[in-house]
Amino acid sequence: MVIINSKGLDFKHKEVINVTDARRLGYVQDVTADLETGTITSIIVPGNSNKLFGFFGCGSEISIPWENIICIGEEIILVKY
Repeated sequence: MVIINSKGLDFKHKEVINVTDARRLGYVQDVTADLETGTITSIIVPGNSNKLFGFFGCGSEISIPWENIICIGEEIILVKY
């Protein structure tokens, strides 16, 4: 079950945190949706910005399926990734 704050689905400027290892994944860059049903299917965060992996992950994105979102708060989104 996803808990959504009273402001609805405004994902801009929300930080995404993985509850599995408490790692900060980044800030929501975009969302994907099913155009037929109008439902959000995933959120997109930029790829790893770590300098060590920067050469290998340049321009990559992390797509987190909607079903992996645990809680959406005012400033953060908790995910199981």
